[in-house]
Amino acid sequence: MIITHVCADGYKNLSAADIYPHEKMNILCGDNAQGKTNFIEALWLMTGCRSFRGTRDRDFIGFDKDKAQICLEFKDSFRDQKIEFEVKKSSVKEKNITLNGVKIPLLSKLFGNLKCVVFTPEDLALAKGSPDNRRSFIDLSASQLKRSFVYALNKYDGLLGQRNALIKEIAYGRADRSMLDVWDVQLARTGAYISVIRDTYCNNLNSYTESLYNKITDGNESLKLYYQSTIYKRLDGRTDHEGELFEIYLDKLRNNADDDIRAGYTLCGIHRDDVCALINGLSVREFGSQGQQRSTALAMKIAQAKIIKDQTGDAPVMLLDDVLSELDSGRQRFILENIEGMQVFITCCDSRAVKTAEGKLFTVSRGSVTETKG
Repeated sequence: MIITHVCADGYKNLSAADIYPHEKMNILCGDNAQGKTNFIEALWLMTGCRSFRGTRDRDFIGFDKDKAQICLEFKDSFRDQKIEFEVKKSSVKEKNITLNGVKIPLLSKLFGNLKCVVFTPEDLALAKGSPDNRRSFIDLSASQLKRSFVYALNKYDGLLGQRNALIKEIAYGRADRSMLDVWDVQLARTGAYISVIRDTYCNNLNSYTESLYNKITDGNESLKLYYQSTIYKRLDGRTDHEGELFEIYLDKLRNNADDDIRAGYTLCGIHRDDVCALINGLSVREFGSQGQQRSTALAMKIAQAKIIKDQTGDAPVMLLDDVLSELDSGRQRFILENIEGMQVFITCCDSRAVKTAEGKLFTVSRGSVTETKG
């Protein structure tokens, strides 16, 4: 996967940014608050994912601009493709999005075409942060390999919302408890499927992170990842989500109904699961040092990229936003060595922080992005 051309204007502070990236290393250098992260965010949005900064649609457009435009051309092992995006301040909800000239109704419909892995300083807290962050990481990673997984996740969210609304009605005496069964069956069927996909991905992820973490620590520590379910004691790679796993999930929901009604929401299910990391048998989240937690996060993000490359045949584009400044020289070297051969966009304040044999250097200043020759 290679991005061959990017132009962006009016997206936040970006102004007439128009570049032809190098197929390997692209260094975006500039002082703080000049637009480096805005440029990385613009690339990420073209994957069909939500902003990693939580930017709302109306904030896509710069203060002094009437509209925001992004045009991105890329190629994979099969063909060249082009994404065009435009949103006007006068009608933020009505976006003009095309993929290869075909109109797309929503940004999310672009998902699965341009595959990127974004790595921000916030990702360094992946191992010690909330379970929600780790669930999101696994769900995004698995969805990049199996696009239909997105629909299962969305379906589950809708069913969960309906069940929780009914639970509150039952608690207030406005609905009969027997009505829960309709939602329990659907939730169990979808939840069992999601559990299997997550567990399968975690097992695959673990095989990569074990090796990567071993390299970081020169074999002095061992890392193990596993999927921790609130429904199942152990999945152990099982895939029978339409059989016994469905029955176990359904029984759990039915048996927990009283507790759910007292709490006012569904207490267990895939929305409460976690991805656990152990170093030498001890929880990284609870007992890991900052260095161990960061090394675990590094191994997980690099593994995410390697899995995409190995399973699709196309390496993802790596988007590294101000990550190196947060790491020591050893971990910096580890990242750069393990993304060799992939196209990389990396932001920094000092270009000397990134040593590369080939690539392009771009200066970012007041929203302008220009290639620096020589």
